[in-house]
Amino acid sequence: MGRETAGRQTAGRRRVVVTGLGIISSIGTGVPEFAEGLREGRSGARPITAFDTRGFAYTNACDLPDFAPERWIAHLDPRELGRATQLSIASSVLALRDAQLTAEALRDQRTLIAVGTTYGESGELDRIVARQVASGSAAVETSAAHRSASSRLSADIARELELTRAEAVTIPTACAAGNYAIGYGFDAVADGEADVALCGGADALLRMTFVTFYRLGTIAPSICQPFDRNRKGILTGEGGAMLVLEELDAASARGAHIYAEVLGYGLTCDAHHPVAPDLHGIARCIARAHHNAGTTPAQVDYISAHGTGTRANDVTEVAAIRQVFAGEPPPTSSLKSMLGHTMGAASALAAAGCAIALENGFIPPTINHAEADPEIGIDCVPNHARPADLRVVQNNSLAFAGNNAVLILGRCAEDRS
Repeated sequence: MGRETAGRQTAGRRRVVVTGLGIISSIGTGVPEFAEGLREGRSGARPITAFDTRGFAYTNACDLPDFAPERWIAHLDPRELGRATQLSIASSVLALRDAQLTAEALRDQRTLIAVGTTYGESGELDRIVARQVASGSAAVETSAAHRSASSRLSADIARELELTRAEAVTIPTACAAGNYAIGYGFDAVADGEADVALCGGADALLRMTFVTFYRLGTIAPSICQPFDRNRKGILTGEGGAMLVLEELDAASARGAHIYAEVLGYGLTCDAHHPVAPDLHGIARCIARAHHNAGTTPAQVDYISAHGTGTRANDVTEVAAIRQVFAGEPPPTSSLKSMLGHTMGAASALAAAGCAIALENGFIPPTINHAEADPEIGIDCVPNHARPADLRVVQNNSLAFAGNNAVLILGRCAEDRS
């Protein structure tokens, strides 16, 4: 529905709300820590420990050196899971705890699991090749190929929770995948096809990801500076964020805590270039999201930008925003300045940040900002969080191959007529 037509305006659609957030990030795990990190403008940048960085001039990223999956994974053996799958399961367990929903309760409901990712379990393939090159095929453990399946990011959530009748789908639309998954969950609940949707994104820090962006010349030396005149590129990162979506009346009836309402979303694939963003494709996606949500640009109080900190992305994204928004756009910040680029988890983490910002009345900052770029010229909320009365927020996500997904969230009110 977010693809072409107006969603909330369709008769019979149900209102969908966010009742749980599961967050594992380089600036905090769980809602309280993550919210505090956003308010403080905390940086997750640190020297990479996940793999050998000898030979590279730049070696910072936003990884999770203290991530211990056994804290949250009880039914499955974490050693038999790839790291991205560990992140998706752990985030899901945290989200259900936050929503005060048990696995047992979900077994009696129609449940959808949707996980967005860029690289899935490609890290397992990295390890398979490394062992084969070093020691021959006999050194490759037989379980490695099984761990490498990207479908496990969603299917193993169902296995961990023993949800034998759930729908589980992994959506590999690169760096827009988290928003894609949330949109998928929104449609399922809004159309009455699911009672609960557990949706978001997860990706692990990989040597392959780092090397790819390094060779493209887009890795920053030490920090990520979106919208800054002297920005030098991205920092790769890892993490997971899962959201619990429910129908408003059902959530209210069980006394659930409601963070925000999902108003709608838009998707486009501009088919323009493998890596270069397209202004008009992004603008169409933003406009489509507002049409689907039944909102206007004038109602948006804050934009969480894709905001990677590369030369091409920041200029193009802001130009697309200006094409849709008359006059000056609302405050527009980038969480990637704090979290790095967590690939398929990026827009899910940003969606969680938007929900927290709506509830708590503040705008997360763009940290590491030193000098405004006159070619961009937006209010990027530099360096310090800002109190704000937020009612409608927009979460942008743009991906290689021209996949774009924009999500619209709003403060939940009983009557939006």
